[in-house]
Amino acid sequence: MPQITVYSTDPCSFCSRAKELLQRRGYPYEEINLSKDPAGRAELVDKTGMFSFPQIVINGEVLGGFRELVQADMSGRLEELATAA
Repeated sequence: MPQITVYSTDPCSFCSRAKELLQRRGYPYEEINLSKDPAGRAELVDKTGMFSFPQIVINGEVLGGFRELVQADMSGRLEELATAA
């Protein structure tokens, strides 16, 4: 199984939609909610280079946000990343 991490915050409709897409595809994920964690947000920027939410990391590779997740799903890349584990 792939190791998928979803970095999220509250409220965040794109975070909810990303988690729903992963659930529909049957991919388990770990959610790290950074809504009240300024240090965690700073670490996320260091790790991904981005400050927007959600940020999705699959098997250590930064995929990006919700838009990138949808594009990866539509192109088949999400399945490739998930099965590469």
